[in-house]
Amino acid sequence: MAKTPSRKPRETARASSKIRPPKHPKTHLTPPKTAKNAPREQKSPQKPSFRTKIQSLKSKFSTFRSQHVCPHRSFRRSYREDYLRRTNTPGLLSHAVLTFKSIFSHWRTFLPFILLMVFFYIILVGLMSEEFYQQFQSAIDASSEELDMGKLGNFTKAGFILLQTVTTGGLSAGKDDAQMLFTIALFLIMWLVAIFLFRHYRAGHHPKLRDALYNALTPLLSTFVIFVVIFIEAIPLMFVIITYSAAVMTGFLTTPFYALVYFIFAALMILLSAYLLSSSLMALVAVTAPGMYPLPALIAVSDLMSGRRIKFILRLLYLIFVIALIFVITMMPVIVLDLFLKSWFSWMSGWPIVPFCLLLVTCFAFIYAASYLYTYYSWLIDCKE
Repeated sequence: MAKTPSRKPRETARASSKIRPPKHPKTHLTPPKTAKNAPREQKSPQKPSFRTKIQSLKSKFSTFRSQHVCPHRSFRRSYREDYLRRTNTPGLLSHAVLTFKSIFSHWRTFLPFILLMVFFYIILVGLMSEEFYQQFQSAIDASSEELDMGKLGNFTKAGFILLQTVTTGGLSAGKDDAQMLFTIALFLIMWLVAIFLFRHYRAGHHPKLRDALYNALTPLLSTFVIFVVIFIEAIPLMFVIITYSAAVMTGFLTTPFYALVYFIFAALMILLSAYLLSSSLMALVAVTAPGMYPLPALIAVSDLMSGRRIKFILRLLYLIFVIALIFVITMMPVIVLDLFLKSWFSWMSGWPIVPFCLLLVTCFAFIYAASYLYTYYSWLIDCKE
């Protein structure tokens, strides 16, 4: 009979199949389970190369230039029809006359304002010393006695006194640092109040002096920043003045070649300062607008004055001529009268008549300059090209 197969091997196989290998304990090396909503880790972006940075800067600069007036291009010919910008403004004489009209038509506001500024100037700074003025007079008397023609007339003497007083800084002579700071602050206030009044008069409003004094001093810090920029831009001009005095003292200009070299150097420095100052002076007007900051004001005025700087410089020269004429017309009779009265009445020798009148005329001339520049700025703004 055939042997049946035994069940032991099958049972042992089943038993061995039921036996499982032991589980290994979890260690800290196994990665933790992450939440389902946890964000995936982003790969760190690659750093832009140097060439990419240069291209981005170039595109930003080209975008900046496209948004502003650029009539000239480097290494390209500039055609007249591209950089010529016309201005529909009146002539020089009409400009000066209109400025006088804008002041005298509102004399009820400007006359108290000038007297108020003179009062604060006398209290905080003080008038020009009468002894300082008498030194001018005695020096002119001593020089007139040395002339062969005899003594000078009172009118000629008054002209020399006025010229020497204005050119030597009569209002700022003998002042310390604190007085100079008060002088700058007072003239800044005068500038801001005058521009505030002229802006509202041009808009058809009728502001009071009280409103101007309270509301016009908001851009005081911005205006001071523009003054600092003007001082920096005037450094080449001051450098020319300093080097010219040194060259005259050392005899450097006696040689023709050195004189030619210095003339070229001085011309370049003066042109640089004139180019920069022509737009910064108008920025003093633009920065007084509500919400205007110094740097945007400088950029906006630079676009406004592009192609018009020569015309503006001519108007500035004419403004200087008109202010000089104002001083001559107003101060010459005062000085002649002062000489006549003090020669007849000795008890009036200590009266500061000329310094007081000089301060009055200086305040009026400063307000006139503010009106002159604001009028031209408003014409340029209204000009539609």
